[in-house]
Amino acid sequence: MTDPAGGDEDQALSLAEYYDQQQVGDVAVSPSGDRVAFTATEFDGAEEESVTSLFVAPADGSRDPHRLSRASDASSPAWSPDGDRLAFLAARDPDPELRAAREKEEDEDEEDGDDDGEVDDTETEEEDDDDGDEDEEPSLGEEQAQVFVFDLALGGDARQVTTREHGISAFDWGPEGERVVVAALDPTDDQAEYLEEREDGGPIEVERTQHKANGHGWTNEAKTYLFVVDVDDREAERLDEAYASGAASALSGDAMTPYWGDEDRIAFASYQREDADDTWAMDVHTIASDGSDHRVLTDGTVRAGVAGWHADGEHLAYTVGDPKNNYTTADLVVGADDANADPNVLSGDLELPEWDAFWAGDDALVVPTGDGGQTVLHRVDATTGERTRLFPAAADDMTSAFFMDVDVAADGSTAAFVLTRADERNVHALDLDVATADAPVASDRDGAAPESDGALTRLTTATEAFRDRVDVACERLSFESDEGVEIDGLAYHAADADLDDADYPVVVDIHGGPTVYDQPWFRFNYAYWVSKGYVVLTVNYRGSTSFGHEFAESISGDWGPREARDVEAGVEHLVDRGWVDPERVFVTGFSQGGINTAFVLAYTDVATAGAAEHGIYDFYSSYGTDDCHVWWDEEFGEPWDDPESYYELSSVTKVDQITDPLLLTAGENDWRCPPTQAEQMYLGVKKQGVDAKLVVYPELPHAYGPPETATHRLETVTEWFREHDPAIETSDDEGGDEEREGPDS
Repeated sequence: MTDPAGGDEDQALSLAEYYDQQQVGDVAVSPSGDRVAFTATEFDGAEEESVTSLFVAPADGSRDPHRLSRASDASSPAWSPDGDRLAFLAARDPDPELRAAREKEEDEDEEDGDDDGEVDDTETEEEDDDDGDEDEEPSLGEEQAQVFVFDLALGGDARQVTTREHGISAFDWGPEGERVVVAALDPTDDQAEYLEEREDGGPIEVERTQHKANGHGWTNEAKTYLFVVDVDDREAERLDEAYASGAASALSGDAMTPYWGDEDRIAFASYQREDADDTWAMDVHTIASDGSDHRVLTDGTVRAGVAGWHADGEHLAYTVGDPKNNYTTADLVVGADDANADPNVLSGDLELPEWDAFWAGDDALVVPTGDGGQTVLHRVDATTGERTRLFPAAADDMTSAFFMDVDVAADGSTAAFVLTRADERNVHALDLDVATADAPVASDRDGAAPESDGALTRLTTATEAFRDRVDVACERLSFESDEGVEIDGLAYHAADADLDDADYPVVVDIHGGPTVYDQPWFRFNYAYWVSKGYVVLTVNYRGSTSFGHEFAESISGDWGPREARDVEAGVEHLVDRGWVDPERVFVTGFSQGGINTAFVLAYTDVATAGAAEHGIYDFYSSYGTDDCHVWWDEEFGEPWDDPESYYELSSVTKVDQITDPLLLTAGENDWRCPPTQAEQMYLGVKKQGVDAKLVVYPELPHAYGPPETATHRLETVTEWFREHDPAIETSDDEGGDEEREGPDS
């Protein structure tokens, strides 16, 4: 049995084992459904960096995955329509073909300039400077993401297709496979000069209301456009009316999500209307590949997203949601490529989040759907909206399935996705024809083995080593909070733990969002804590999606008390079951989870210690220093109009109610939850005599960070909990020898 709080360190995972992970990610199925491409991130401990490579595997699992790329940061794989080529985004060394062409051009320029070997002494110094500028090497897009293409029929390395100086944010294949459409920044000469000066440390000048975007930087007037690029000769044509605009677009890096249909029309998302930076509305646009016949299919009152074209090239699936209400879910619709046509709404009363949609033949879509704290696959009739659950089949199989990075073959035969349970995260393929008649169950590991010939096939063994090291079990919980509200949660623990006979310490990890949900998934920190003898609790507090609109909207405009009580109720549930020690309750969370950690400490007495990561604690001062002004306007109003609401919302105004030790972490370049927020809370609780610590990660945005940061973060949080664990006595000697008391102390 794994002893509580790491009684046997020889059995526990070490932080060094973080680097043994292979994290599978982006998935793409070939048009005929016989092959699956995916990315996998691996870690280099010596260089303290992650490397994301591209792999291909047969969909039947008959062969181990084949690595296509090395030393890369590959993403967004996409098969050509004929299935012979695989395109992807990566920031790699420029293609040798392009470098050679550049060198040849430079040599020819030098020869042309030598004519008679004489020097014109009348050239001024200014002209010399100008010539120096002209002699600068043309950019090949070094250090920025570009489109590369593997020709899988011919073999060899990938060929670079684009050379945009500021990189490519998204792309899609044209219907004949001869061209791609890309989204790329295209500044004017003056804008390019300003951006170059910025890179050299020049002043930042902003006139946009959406003045910043976390992870993407300060905004400016330069626009991202769609370009049609010939794959062979790399010639590009800009589509002048297809450009990114709007606050929501800026927060996504102006990706525009272009989709190219079979009738040579391209769909994309943008908000090209007045006051675009004051709303999260987005429109669906379509345009011909030559830049003509620009249409807008939505009316500017919705937050829309493109899902994909029907095979006829005349209809497309997209989503429409409320840009003023984060808590309601978007509707899936199918509409004609006609601004005057009424789309067919397929999910009007569903009240469940749908994570994209993929055509599976002419008459149906495959839709990942959040349902009661689990993501499942639905097959949706494109006319009636009728739904069939493809996977998992059993309604009570709620501790084993989570989908993300889904893709479906063009012929509708195969879906591929990342399936993750408490102890597994692997790429799987699903035979849709078989699944429709006999849907598999996620918890049937043997049924997913390649040799089983079932509907579900496991293609990778990315987390096998961790299953051998620590056997993590997961149990779904249901418990009552205040007002009689039923709350969903998950408890992770060692499979061999004797939960009924020992009071374990518990780590409560609160999810972000708030409009997402916790579901069973493999996370290294959960396995790490479980291996050290903790129970890990996650809670789908009020505000979480996948439980209906009323449940999610119950916190709208009034954050704090309900979420804190729901977390408290989850802990009390485990205490009542005899699983955990009420004196050893450690609460943490990132982003909204950090916000809620502070709420738990302010509103309840349930925590022994807390670790709030990258949160907001003073919403009044956060307004305008973060990138969420549109959100705050719609949910809380503008702070100068209703300062009392912002005051009540902020946990920093309740520091006199916080008595438990509090660790705060922040990223120096976090523009979603600025580091000044953690500083304010740190000083506030410190002034109250609370044991507190502040950790700020240099240059880090709103993210967990590279492996060195991620492991430091996990070590720091864990040590904070151990330092304040009443069942662990630490000597004052410099060596820090520890003596652990038994579980019943």
